[in-house]
Amino acid sequence: MAIEKRLDLVKIAPQAKPPVCKIMDYGKYKFEQAKKEKEAKKKQKVINVKEVRLSLNIEQHDLTVKANRAISFLSKGDKVKVTLRFKGREMGYTKLGYDVMNKFSELISEVSTIEKKPKLEGRSMTMFLAPKNA
Repeated sequence: MAIEKRLDLVKIAPQAKPPVCKIMDYGKYKFEQAKKEKEAKKKQKVINVKEVRLSLNIEQHDLTVKANRAISFLSKGDKVKVTLRFKGREMGYTKLGYDVMNKFSELISEVSTIEKKPKLEGRSMTMFLAPKNA
């Protein structure tokens, strides 16, 4: 029947007893599937994670410059990873690191929400921020 109609005989469920087959134009079917996948990919939004690095002894002006950079990342829809690196004897002053992270989050609080609070992992403290509208 498939040859008479100039179409393909496609097995839908080969494991079934008896196997289930369908008469269709297989090339056209594959093309439509590829087209649907392409449409689905167009609607996806890729979210990148950008990083801003701070230090324990950062000055106020440098902190505002880093905050403005983070605001530009967030306005484009990216997430921001804020990293504070402790060097040498700075490990004894981790509370000051939390203070720097809190100051930073206050500077950009109108455009961001804290996704993960500051957490100390080894010699670095990390915090993740997401855009507020997301």
